[in-house]
Amino acid sequence: MERPIVSVEHITYCYPPDEGKAPVPAVDDVTIQVEKGEFVAVLGHNGSGKSTFAKHLNAILLPEGGAVYIDNMDTKREELLLAIREKCGMVFQNPDNQIVATLVEEDVAFAPENMGVPPEEIRRRVDRCLEIVGMSEFKRHAPHLLSGGQKQRIAIAGVLAMEPEILVMDEPTAMLDPSGRREVMNVVQQLNRERGMTVVLITHHMDEAARAGRVIVMHEGRVALEGTPTEVFSRVEEIRALSILPPQTMELLWQLRLQGFDLPLDALSVEECADRLEALLRA
Repeated sequence: MERPIVSVEHITYCYPPDEGKAPVPAVDDVTIQVEKGEFVAVLGHNGSGKSTFAKHLNAILLPEGGAVYIDNMDTKREELLLAIREKCGMVFQNPDNQIVATLVEEDVAFAPENMGVPPEEIRRRVDRCLEIVGMSEFKRHAPHLLSGGQKQRIAIAGVLAMEPEILVMDEPTAMLDPSGRREVMNVVQQLNRERGMTVVLITHHMDEAARAGRVIVMHEGRVALEGTPTEVFSRVEEIRALSILPPQTMELLWQLRLQGFDLPLDALSVEECADRLEALLRA
């Protein structure tokens, strides 16, 4: 049976409970499918299960119930583990935890070297991946001297050097300042739009999720909402009930609607919100 490139089917997973307490599922009967070339953002507050879900996509965790298939490969099959992790690359919160070498180019070369890629092909991949993330001029630099945003771009390049088809990012901007966040998100969006890479982004930032083609909101280990960014973020009351603050633009338009103004809830950017307000004033 042919499945989407990412097929998560009714998975359940519990972490070991504290002594004397019953286990509580971190993810509970979750089904999510991602088509090739999609950019999907998974959103939720702390403890919603979004990071636990992400760790199932390249078999860091294995489901206790249900199944995960990456390009039709079952993550529970141990003999497929290497192929799954080559197909599905993962970037984590802290770039320092992913940097292993003393030079940028050596760090990017680390994964393909371990995969047995020939040296001339490694050189090609390193140069290409550093160019993709806009870090070519830093290839002879020491990673620990770079900014947080630059380090995370190096971490992304290191994953790209494995030539995965899927990029899973578990809150990759959580430790970055606004400038670093923009750097990383611009690279992610470029990879999806210009190179057709399938992206699954785990985040709690509304502005990051708004860049995706589809948003999934998790709450208490389950999928609570799903749709395009506009469809999800326009449901302001439901989002607030899930302990998530809606984008400020949607919040403003929603508050004005409560006051009786006829405004559509479809502005994800400040520019779009300004256009809606200008149209209202002209009416």
